[in-house]
Amino acid sequence: MDGRAAARPLPVMNFQQLKAVHEAIRHGFNLTETAEILHASQSAVSRQIRELEEELGLDIFQRHGKRLVGLTAPGQEVAQIVERILKDRDSLRKAADEYLRIDGGGLALAATHAQVRYRLPETVMAFRQAYPQVRLTLHQTAPAQIIELIKSGQADLGLLPDGLPRPPDLVTFKAYSWSHRFVVPHGHPLLEVRYPSLEEIARYPIITFEEGMVGREKINQAFRDRGLEPDIIISAVDSDVIKTYVALGLGVGIVAERSFDAETDPKLACLDTGALIAPITTSVAVLRGSYLRSYAIAFIQALVPGLGADEIRARVESPPDLGVAA
Repeated sequence: MDGRAAARPLPVMNFQQLKAVHEAIRHGFNLTETAEILHASQSAVSRQIRELEEELGLDIFQRHGKRLVGLTAPGQEVAQIVERILKDRDSLRKAADEYLRIDGGGLALAATHAQVRYRLPETVMAFRQAYPQVRLTLHQTAPAQIIELIKSGQADLGLLPDGLPRPPDLVTFKAYSWSHRFVVPHGHPLLEVRYPSLEEIARYPIITFEEGMVGREKINQAFRDRGLEPDIIISAVDSDVIKTYVALGLGVGIVAERSFDAETDPKLACLDTGALIAPITTSVAVLRGSYLRSYAIAFIQALVPGLGADEIRARVESPPDLGVAA
């Protein structure tokens, strides 16, 4: 020995260890749930975490007995690095697949029922014609779940309406705006009124979206601004259900504009109200740092005309403090 301290060997970590740490954090430090997600035993997950901590020479997790209860100070930084490594690995796989199967692969989109049912069909049809080998998955879900599906990697893209948070690890591109329509059965007294006001509409029972669904807060706000308290007798999660009960004569329906069609809804009529409720803007959301295949970029461009591929890639690849939500 020459008196100098022996060099510390470099860690020989593996992705199983990184995934164990990542999933343990995602599932609130619950090793039972983590083991189920990873299809491994709880002891195997604990061992992978311990091995990584030993290789790094620090504790990632705070413990109470054998239970994980939180992250240590260095563990918080390690967690961010682990997440980046796993994202980069996924991007590397997608990049390789891009070259092996230029026109093949899969694309998953998360959106509400109304967007999937009424807004996306034309876009999906054009996309299928351009990329017939791509398997398209449409996740119809509640608005609050869209962000989680994107962040967990279950969805490549998501359609986020106004009112949802915009986490810094998501990049958004404004796509389009839409409004509401007031529908009633044929013969309803409001059809005799030219440009009925909210005050006149509020005299009748209302059937509209549940609290928490896209557009409900805009509807509530419109009535509040006029000092009105509507009698909402039925709440539902989508426009089709709302229209069904309106057709029975139970009340005035407030639905997404594209959900009403005179030909397909022969029992209903649309009131000529103008813009009584503020429009809603929907944005396309992508996880920051994701590798976007050419067909994913094409899908975004179909929803946001005029947006260049280079701009999309630059925005998605930018760090949170440099990214500016559109």
